Amino acid sequence: MPTVSPKEVAESLTELWSPRVVGEVDDAYIKVAKIHGSLAWHSHENEDELFLILKGRLRIEMESGAIELKEGEMFIVPKGVRHNPVAEHECLLMLIERKSTLHTGDVTTEKTRSLAEQLRPL
Repeated sequence: MPTVSPKEVAESLTELWSPRVVGEVDDAYIKVAKIHGSLAWHSHENEDELFLILKGRLRIEMESGAIELKEGEMFIVPKGVRHNPVAEHECLLMLIERKSTLHTGDVTTEKTRSLAEQLRPL
C-alpha cells in the first residue's frame, strides 16, 4: 500500500470546502480539506466529528462558545452539537468521520458535497 501525506493532498486541492477521502479505518473515513471562510451552522445527529489542523487556524463556533485551533491541534465535535467551522485565512485540515456522516449534516448549502464527490479519485 502506498503512503499518503494528508497535508500534501490537502495542499493540492483546488476546491475549498470540498473534503476528499484519503483513507478509511473500520467504519470511518479519513478526509482532508482546504478551507477559507465559513461553512454553515449544522449538526450531525448520530456522529462525532474529529478536526485536526494540518496548517493554519480554525475557529469552530458552537452555541456554547467558540474554540480556536492552531496547527497540530485537534478537537472532536460531539454528535448532536450545532457547529460552524470558520477559517479567517486558508486552512488545511484532516477530518475523521463515520462513513454515514453527511458533509453539512442536517442542512444543505451550495458548499455541501455528496459522499460520491468526496470519494472522487485525487
